Amino acid sequence: MKVFDNPARSEWNTLLQRPVAEAAKLETVVSGILQQVKIKGDEAVRQLTREFDKATIDQLLVSEAEVREAAGSLDEGLKTAILTAKANIETFHKKQLSEPEVVETMPGVQCWRKSVAIEKVGLYIPGGTAPLFSTILMLGIPARLAGCKEIILCSPPDKNGKLHPAILFAAQAVGVTSVFKAGGVQAIGAMAYGTASVPRVSKIFGPGNQYVTCAKQLIQQEGIAIDMPAGPSEVAVYADKSADPAFVAADLLSQAEHGVDSQVILVVSQESLVKSVQEELDKQLALLPRKDLAAKALEHSKIFVMKDEADAIDLLNEYAAEHLILACNNANELAGKVVNAGSVFLGHYSPESVGDYASGTNHTLPTNGYAKAYSGVSVDSFVKKITFQQLTRQGLQNIGRTVELMAEAEGLEAHANAVRIRMLK
Repeated sequence: MKVFDNPARSEWNTLLQRPVAEAAKLETVVSGILQQVKIKGDEAVRQLTREFDKATIDQLLVSEAEVREAAGSLDEGLKTAILTAKANIETFHKKQLSEPEVVETMPGVQCWRKSVAIEKVGLYIPGGTAPLFSTILMLGIPARLAGCKEIILCSPPDKNGKLHPAILFAAQAVGVTSVFKAGGVQAIGAMAYGTASVPRVSKIFGPGNQYVTCAKQLIQQEGIAIDMPAGPSEVAVYADKSADPAFVAADLLSQAEHGVDSQVILVVSQESLVKSVQEELDKQLALLPRKDLAAKALEHSKIFVMKDEADAIDLLNEYAAEHLILACNNANELAGKVVNAGSVFLGHYSPESVGDYASGTNHTLPTNGYAKAYSGVSVDSFVKKITFQQLTRQGLQNIGRTVELMAEAEGLEAHANAVRIRMLK
């Protein structure tokens, strides 16, 4: 990790850039794959699965027998862990449900807003080097709580054409409607356009690599909603003198191991922390099964020495991390100054891993600086907010002249007349 000592604010924008592929080339590749799926449907999905996942798939839809087999083969301890996490996530997300509240804005004029579930949603669950079955809990639970009628799941198969048993167990546990063996851009295309096997959905959720993120952004231009531009995972850690270097290093590596395009940022209050954290990184990295991936991610990750606490928080707000860990004694105080972050972890005993799996908060979060404008996934992500209004005759009399005057001023006489014609009877 490269170290920067109190960089000038004018340099922040450049130093905080994420590692990305060349945009034009990326879009060309992704657009080509989407078009194949749009034109050839299942045939294209199978062919692309052979090409990218090295798996031959006869039937994209996972059968009930496969689901039963997966449940039978999964370790009982892991099943319990998944169900414990499920319970915590449900507890947190149930509190996001609310009943419509009727508001009388003036006598005889009532307005209210109702949450209506999106009928068909698609969940993309990354597989590849790490089958993210935890993401099924994060997406499937709020989708079910919201009341979505169809919850479609796509995930890339292994070379034997199978999905990880934990993916199938978690999908069944949260009430996913259908599971398909399809990954990458072809999965996004299948859910966006629909194929003979995969239903067309109205909104697509789920993280992925740069290709998946690009695919989601492209299909959004064609009228399919997406949760957010969620790309490679990232974490930023702020550590003061009270931080444990081993804890900090572990948190950095927990994100670096996601993949070579992940990024971690460390901001420290004093220079002496740099060496101790780097020593811990070397020590812990050597023991990781995914050390090669993590090492490559660390190559484009950075450490900032920021002696002024206010500057450190400003830098972190500018970065707008997906995950932000405040490893310091005054974490609660600094939390009030955080304005850009996907999810924040306070103190020395709140590792990001807990939020990733089981604390109850959602781990599908905005990356690549999108935390400046986007929120993480919640029950609200799976509903539409429809407004209603109902006026009595007297209510229309009370508000009618206001509407007439405004409509006439905008030159919209028919609008004014729609009110006037009622007031005259």
